[in-house]
Amino acid sequence: MKILVVEDDRSLLELICTIFKEEAYEVDCADNGDEGLMLAEKDIYDALVLDIMLPGIDGLAIVKRLRANSIKTPVLFVTARDSVEDRVKGLDFGADDYLVKPFAITELLARVRALLRRVNGEMTAEVVYGPIALQPNLHDGFAGGNALNLTVKEYELLEFFLRNSEQILVREQIFDRIWGFDSESAINVVDVYVHHLRKKLEAHGYGTYIKTVRGIGYMLKGE
Repeated sequence: MKILVVEDDRSLLELICTIFKEEAYEVDCADNGDEGLMLAEKDIYDALVLDIMLPGIDGLAIVKRLRANSIKTPVLFVTARDSVEDRVKGLDFGADDYLVKPFAITELLARVRALLRRVNGEMTAEVVYGPIALQPNLHDGFAGGNALNLTVKEYELLEFFLRNSEQILVREQIFDRIWGFDSESAINVVDVYVHHLRKKLEAHGYGTYIKTVRGIGYMLKGE
């Protein structure tokens, strides 16, 4: 699971990110609203932990922008604003939960787990686009009912395509989601794995479903 934390208190940011990493989450961190929005708009995260009062664009505006762009990443606001009106406003802007500072780390982790359980519930259902399907319980993909025998990265790549079918995914977006910002791999690893995945789909007559968008990236789209 991949989490983005946006918090302008650098000591608190470092603490939260360290704790999430110790809990085996993949974590990206930002200490201002502009960077937080830029990262969140990549739409590669499973959850967003977000302060409201931030340098640059504030947390409310970030969530409003994400929801306007149909980015549905679950959001937990972590903020010192504790009035009922503030909480209602945060939830009305599109946040999923609200945690007031100061807070116990155990409660933060519990609330994030609750958000991710919802994501996991969605992730465990079969995902289908035309003749192509992903069965999480088998950790494999199928084309026309035939098993694709995917590697781990091929599975993650097909899952990302299926959950974003008929949407253009830029190479950088795919790389950041599947390999991560700190990966030592070069970005052309995306093209290599798309080629592998296409060959496996092609063996069953569906290789053309992964379209190349020249100079930009790829898109999963039927004929």
